[in-house]
Amino acid sequence: MATLKTLVLGGYGNFGARICRALAGDPATNHHIALLVAGRDASRAQALADTLGHGAQGVALDHQAPGLAATLRQWGVGLVVHTAGPFQSQAYSVAQAAAEAGAHYIDLADGRRFVCDFPAALQAPFAAAGRTAIAGASTVPALSSAVIDHLCAGWQHIDRIDICIAPAQRAPRGQATLAAVLSYCGLPIDVWDGGRWQPQRGWAHPTPVQFHRLRPRLGAVCDIPDLEIFPAHYQARDRVTFRAALEVGLAQRTFAAIAALRHWGLLPHPEKLAWLMHHTGGVLDGMGTPLGGMVVRVAGTDAQGQLRRRAWHIAADHDHGPEIPCMATILLARQLAAGQPLPTGAHTSTSLLPLAAFAPEFAKWGMQTDVVDEPVAP
Repeated sequence: MATLKTLVLGGYGNFGARICRALAGDPATNHHIALLVAGRDASRAQALADTLGHGAQGVALDHQAPGLAATLRQWGVGLVVHTAGPFQSQAYSVAQAAAEAGAHYIDLADGRRFVCDFPAALQAPFAAAGRTAIAGASTVPALSSAVIDHLCAGWQHIDRIDICIAPAQRAPRGQATLAAVLSYCGLPIDVWDGGRWQPQRGWAHPTPVQFHRLRPRLGAVCDIPDLEIFPAHYQARDRVTFRAALEVGLAQRTFAAIAALRHWGLLPHPEKLAWLMHHTGGVLDGMGTPLGGMVVRVAGTDAQGQLRRRAWHIAADHDHGPEIPCMATILLARQLAAGQPLPTGAHTSTSLLPLAAFAPEFAKWGMQTDVVDEPVAP
């Protein structure tokens, strides 16, 4: 089987390094993957590559510099994994360069416009190249859609989808992730609610969310691709919501305060606080734990015409929560390296992976999952 030269852009970052370790450390695929750890800092890239073995190399690469496609061709790259966010402010130059170089492409994007507009923007060049491009290969919408497909298999219709991610306070935080979150903090977000699109302000008005293995938390609306993709993909009749619930209430209320300041016009660019919050967020770690998780709740009518309400929970202890956003990309990269077919052209990650594919990754990190049938509201 041919070796797939895989370049991980942002390879020594919070998520990129996890993906590199997984791809290099998997004996089933590391003989079929030649790994390039890429980023602006050659020394940091090589330092990580040196810990990986299996011929991994560190390379200096600025994805915003001209000539990216030529560089990818020169290096013989067959797959580009793009982890260098935030994606909310990016165009598709990396994906376009991958298509031009004849390489597959996968990213971890969580930007709503970036992911939702990706298929239409990139279908033609990737279809012409006979290659696969996948946007949003992360917790959302890859894992979230896998969970819904599992919970609602055979259902006649879905009424409501409610998702909440609950990171552990002490889990490593990436500055790019913070910048992405802050970029829409306080801005109106279109949410499918009550069977119609309604604006809700990002990170404002936190409300209680219940979990199976975590204490209740306050969760606030976040702007992610699922909010736009799922109403049509699942023909959800009533609502599709997504919230994030921080472990420390003070942190959650800080984001709500930032949202209010932006709404009032007093803080027009909260994303500029990302560096400060990234370097000072640790002061609250003593108030938190290494336990995080996620819940996906669905309600609708099952195959027998009965009203159902089900929830899928995952609990990730020991600060392993940040492994979850990397899993879909790892699984898809392994498929490509193993020669397993993926649809050519450009796609979001929605329903590309079954929930069962994630089970070995959950087990590897000691994560616990539960499916709970909940009472149907009268």
